[in-house]
Amino acid sequence: MDELAPEAFAALAAPAIDRVFAETMLATRSMGGRELSESFGGVSAVGYLIDLRTRLGAGEAVTPGQFAAIRRYGDLAQAREIVAGQAERGMLAVAEDGTFRATDRGREFLAALAELHAKVTDTLWAGQPVARLADLAGRALAVAQDPATWAVTTDGHALSAVLPLPSLGTHTGATLLTRLGTLRYHRADAHAAAWQAAGLTAAGIVALPGHSAVRITVEAETNRGAAAPWRALTPAERLEFLAGLAALPGAPR
Repeated sequence: MDELAPEAFAALAAPAIDRVFAETMLATRSMGGRELSESFGGVSAVGYLIDLRTRLGAGEAVTPGQFAAIRRYGDLAQAREIVAGQAERGMLAVAEDGTFRATDRGREFLAALAELHAKVTDTLWAGQPVARLADLAGRALAVAQDPATWAVTTDGHALSAVLPLPSLGTHTGATLLTRLGTLRYHRADAHAAAWQAAGLTAAGIVALPGHSAVRITVEAETNRGAAAPWRALTPAERLEFLAGLAALPGAPR
């Protein structure tokens, strides 16, 4: 059961979570998401509302530091221009210091998106143990949300930009999707802390070969930093969670 120990399991869980989340979001686009976005002005108008839908959907603001952490691998100046454009389209309200939140129209889009996620997950995951997986993910996320378990980064915490989570009622599919998406940010911060501790920049870690000794060390440190949430589950529950994710289809059958 060594591979199910928290640090080792963190390495196994990451690609499984990424696969389910990415494929389900892609399926959402093809199952009504494209039309929904277009009805609110297109991707150029709603892009960051989708990325930050949890915090913005909970009625909270995103600070400049949180936004910088979310965009640590991209062009931050360009990203801020996109935010300004979305504000011009009436989807975001931006304060003088760069803090922004969803407008009434932005929240209307997010409410419609949450409904669509519920419909999509109902379709994709029918017959799967979604409630059980949502419970396991929720227990892991409860630990991930505790600032005491956050990785020590030099550029802020991406996780803080997607917390708190909005209330999704009792819809287990949408809840599971949201919890999986949020858990990814706990690992993202652990990864950033690892490459920052190794003296690398964002551009440096992106360019680093996968077989290099430094990359291997960074990934090992990432797994150590990302292990905390999985201590909330027993080894048997970790195996159950991994098997359950593997069975979740990410596209219509």
